[in-house]
Amino acid sequence: MGSLQKWVAYRRILLTLRKKSIFVLYGGFMIQDSFEFVVYMIHACANKWNQLPSAVYKKLRDSGCIQKFLVPNYEIMHTQGTDFVVSDIEEYLKVRKVAI
Repeated sequence: MGSLQKWVAYRRILLTLRKKSIFVLYGGFMIQDSFEFVVYMIHACANKWNQLPSAVYKKLRDSGCIQKFLVPNYEIMHTQGTDFVVSDIEEYLKVRKVAI
């Protein structure tokens, strides 16, 4: 995927997330750091799985991975390596029988 395609996919995800207010959590909005972390992890998973970021976003959203796993555990997870977090996401999806 070329850099222009990645940029377009990134912008599309950001606009979708903002439009749907997907990150309303505990009565407030997700802080920018955790928002950036989630977007980064979407792209890390997309690169590892050779999929479009938009497809990965849909899997993570539909499985509850974003709101029930990544955001609540942001303080711990953002200090871990990318491969480690991608592995945790894969395990989360596997337990919920979501195909990667």
